[in-house]
Amino acid sequence: MSPKAAVIAVDHGSKKTGFASTDALRTAQWPLDCWHGPGDSEELIDHIYELAEERSAGTVLVGLPLNMDSTEGGRAKEVRGFIERLQARLVDAAVIPWDERLTTREAEDLLHQAGFHGEDMKARRDSWSALVLLRDWLESGEPS
Repeated sequence: MSPKAAVIAVDHGSKKTGFASTDALRTAQWPLDCWHGPGDSEELIDHIYELAEERSAGTVLVGLPLNMDSTEGGRAKEVRGFIERLQARLVDAAVIPWDERLTTREAEDLLHQAGFHGEDMKARRDSWSALVLLRDWLESGEPS
């Protein structure tokens, strides 16, 4: 894994999963199209693998849904299982869980500021949540 390679962020959902990416120099970040389908499917793992290959990603961040007191509930355990399966498939990339608390709220604020409302906002929310996740990780110094 190259220390400077593209990064993909994943806002994992049970029915829809959002994505964001950065370039190899990590100077630009942008939301990508959402994937619609079951969050536990092999097709989702295949889709992320293809995104990582297409973008030469060395890191895949996966939002970990923690409780407000930092404990893990049932949903976090599901996501950890997904992360294990994803890491087994992405042998050349680091798969890093990252706290996603409040990313959806921040994404909604950003979408409002950008002029999106209603169905337009709803359609973009998951990928913009992944964008917030990615930005937070970059701003924190990219810890493993």
